[in-house]
Amino acid sequence: QLQASGGGLVQAGGSLRVACAASGRTSSLNSYAYNMAWFRQAPGKEREFVAAITGSGISTYYTDSVKGRFTISRDNAKNMVYLQMNSLKPEDTAVYYCAADRRWLPPAFVSMAYWGKGTQVTVSS
Repeated sequence: QLQASGGGLVQAGGSLRVACAASGRTSSLNSYAYNMAWFRQAPGKEREFVAAITGSGISTYYTDSVKGRFTISRDNAKNMVYLQMNSLKPEDTAVYYCAADRRWLPPAFVSMAYWGKGTQVTVSS
């Protein structure tokens, strides 16, 4: 399964790093064969794409609202994917989810094959 962690409460302008671990039968999801992505869903809003990274980690893709503030990375040896979030804003408040797919699906990365449980990120003003 995919499991996101590292969420919490942070003040606006602060930083937070969330992580996604692949374990069990799905440990292979966090490998070179799978592209990984982060999504978020705020209360009362639809889930939206945030960032994605190819299996090799060479290419990344971000939604416009987080460009220059968020950085996605991965460590395939540890079966981990990270999202470093800097200069956080109250509008970044959401439950953050990680997902995996063999396909590379920009711009919105819809229909990702595998999803994990989310982690809550709350940014106070």
